[in-house]
Amino acid sequence: MGTFTFRLPDIGEGIAEAEIVAWHVKVGDVVAEDGRVADLMTDKATVEMESPVGGKIISVAGEVGDVIAIGSPLVVIETEGDEAEVAAPAAEVLSGPSTGSGRAEVVEAAPIEEEPAPAPLMVQSEERIPFDHGPMKVLASPAVRARAEALGIDLGQVKPSEEGRVRHADLDQFLAYNAGGGYRPAGAARKDETVKVIGLRRRIAENMAAAKRHIPHFTYVEECDVTALEEMRAQLNEARGSQSAIRPKLTMLPLLITAICKTLPDFPMLNARYDDEAGVVTRHGAVHLGMATQTPGGLMVPVIRDAQGRNLWQLASEIARLADAARSGTATSGELSGSTITVTSLGALGGVATTPVINRPEVAIIGPNRIVERPMFVPDGMGGERVAKRKLMNVSISCDHRVVDGWDAASFIQALKRLIETPVLLLAD
Repeated sequence: MGTFTFRLPDIGEGIAEAEIVAWHVKVGDVVAEDGRVADLMTDKATVEMESPVGGKIISVAGEVGDVIAIGSPLVVIETEGDEAEVAAPAAEVLSGPSTGSGRAEVVEAAPIEEEPAPAPLMVQSEERIPFDHGPMKVLASPAVRARAEALGIDLGQVKPSEEGRVRHADLDQFLAYNAGGGYRPAGAARKDETVKVIGLRRRIAENMAAAKRHIPHFTYVEECDVTALEEMRAQLNEARGSQSAIRPKLTMLPLLITAICKTLPDFPMLNARYDDEAGVVTRHGAVHLGMATQTPGGLMVPVIRDAQGRNLWQLASEIARLADAARSGTATSGELSGSTITVTSLGALGGVATTPVINRPEVAIIGPNRIVERPMFVPDGMGGERVAKRKLMNVSISCDHRVVDGWDAASFIQALKRLIETPVLLLAD
């Protein structure tokens, strides 16, 4: 009998340490060769560690949440062979699902930045807040209703898809968000619990704290009349016809992104990244737009590359693809890094206004809010005014005051407002 010391391998260029986010073995367990040992998170990815040998676990490096250095012992395994004190070879870090060709494989990606990028503001309570459908009947297929009933889930507490219909994916997301404490009917009490802040949640906490500590934020909010924009969106969706397979249904987001991309060339100080240590601001020509996305593991920011060169339907397809990749944990490092400006939207939960936290080292983040209907005075076509029902949406922008002046932010939003309220200009070259 002998012992084999499995040391934490080199899991990426420049990485000196990693955080233990999950153990798959404990002292006394027998692990097979290539069996899962632990998951560790770095600044770049969460990697799965597999044992190079089979045997009995006689010691482990620490507890979930502990940080260990590259090259230090991860586990000690009692083996059938001679005693060995070894360091594992450099791990092959793969992006995406497991292929079985390496000892360490990415199971969930996180953003790569020159400095860790903060997560933009998204309100996500540990105590799940029921989604308020109001007096409306919840739209769902019979199969979804049957599944919800079997699971004991009140569909009124499930946030529906953007088209307002609860689908199986919405049930999956609801279950993921409520994992650990289990689903409970409205009004039912739950026991107190202590949850260790680890992994992606710890990264989010650290990055948001760093953003607020280093960046002097200011937020500007303006109200936009999106009545005409919503009418155009409905007309474009109706006109898809036989092209519906290649032209996905448009939401508000592709239209807003198009307006942002058309406005940014006149405001280059906003599409920028600030290296405060070097004292250098890089103003980018292309718009690599970060899209804050809530996932079961926490907030992630996939990036739409060259958003300025995509049409509405290409944007819609890319938004859906990146959101699915982020939520399923298959987004690559390249898809989660390099954004130059970010949009964060709470959708139907958007509230009146938001004050989003900047995705450092970017200098601006834009937050569209909920669309509401209110009476307004509008021209009556005869030189006077009349009262009409209009659809209104507030748009927020938070900026780094070291780089962006209040006048610049306000001027940008006013220019964006003109495009939003005259949506035919979005389709003009």
